[in-house]
Amino acid sequence: MSDKIPEFYKIESPLTDLINRKKNILSDKKTEFVISDHSELGQVNIRGDIKDGLFIDNMREILGHELPTDPNTVTVGERFIILCLGENEWLIITPENEERELIATLRNKMDGILTSFTDVSSSQCIIRVTGSHVRNVFAKGCSLDLHSRSFGVGKCAQSLIASVGVIIRQIDSTPSFELIVRRSFAEYLVNWLYDAV
Repeated sequence: MSDKIPEFYKIESPLTDLINRKKNILSDKKTEFVISDHSELGQVNIRGDIKDGLFIDNMREILGHELPTDPNTVTVGERFIILCLGENEWLIITPENEERELIATLRNKMDGILTSFTDVSSSQCIIRVTGSHVRNVFAKGCSLDLHSRSFGVGKCAQSLIASVGVIIRQIDSTPSFELIVRRSFAEYLVNWLYDAV
């Protein structure tokens, strides 16, 4: 069986047309604010026991990097971005179309180990927001303290923006952030972000 995904199985992001239509709106406001869609990246949710040495060793071998064990921290490896969402929960962001390979490897290597893993790629969108005023925009709808003294590169958090549940990750000091949001709320959130600038 071929690993190539047939065209009719590919799920298009609900943001593709919206962002293409709205990308020129902000140029009139003379502000540095860019929204882009990165929903083509794979996403795998993993749960396991950090006290289980076999689980930790196998995950290190599979990911090529240590799992972050402090909640709300991020590890960026050569292939995968690993977000620690809680004491025993992680979200792995993979390159495009590599989530299926990761799931197959987990299925093979984790046999007999108490763990769970789920491909959540088609249920969540990844929105990247960049610009010097991003924190001010977020502050209009998010109660989380995203000031650089409290939240920086290597951090992530689960919170609400405009009453929508998101996972927030700071990518760089520009600042650039990724917002991971349920697919059904993605269009609403992007429209809110454009209106909030």
